[in-house]
Amino acid sequence: MAVPAPDPLAVRAASFQELHRLGVPCPPDTFPLVWEPEDQVELRPTGELEARAAILHVVLERCFGMPAEAAVGWLDGNKLLPDVTQPEWDWITEEIGDRQSFALHLDALAGLAWTLGVIKVLDPLLPPVRLMEAFPDLLGGETFEQWRARTLAAPRDPTVVAAALDLHYCLDWSFQQLEAAGQPVPGELNANAIGQRRWALEWAVVFTGEYHDPPGGWEEVDLST
Repeated sequence: MAVPAPDPLAVRAASFQELHRLGVPCPPDTFPLVWEPEDQVELRPTGELEARAAILHVVLERCFGMPAEAAVGWLDGNKLLPDVTQPEWDWITEEIGDRQSFALHLDALAGLAWTLGVIKVLDPLLPPVRLMEAFPDLLGGETFEQWRARTLAAPRDPTVVAAALDLHYCLDWSFQQLEAAGQPVPGELNANAIGQRRWALEWAVVFTGEYHDPPGGWEEVDLST
């Protein structure tokens, strides 16, 4: 259910404070806000979040050697094929695409796992710990429904996820600026990892208001700004 979005200026001030703590540059004052003061916010339905996370998990397992037949069989057996995007399908079935680009989805999966409450922390300096173990044991035959029952996802408050999105929106800019200038970024993550987390949060959070379009598909998330 949609709730009033938090004050975007207060959230942006908190994001900038975190950037200062991390020692990274802040975007200019003209940097766009993610939402407006009168907007509403909610998360996509839990089942939709879980399905997207499970599909990313399969994509990653294909990067790490899972046979195509096993991957397709698991998705089909768990009725997830309709939610697989065309680029994902091409990769899963025929390894069409860039392996490294798909492997980067590890951090998108971390963003979804945090949103679902599957992991406790989304640290901007560190990669997720033992993330893959939190998702279905594909080769062991664990089904999607068995995983859901084992995990018992507890999605976070949408206002909290919105604030995390704003932070990663700013961090995405900061890390790209540092890397473009040949300067080191703090911690163990790079701009690609931050961008993947932002991708997941952008997709998971749904805003309603004058300037927002209806929620789009996974491949339609716009990370250009």
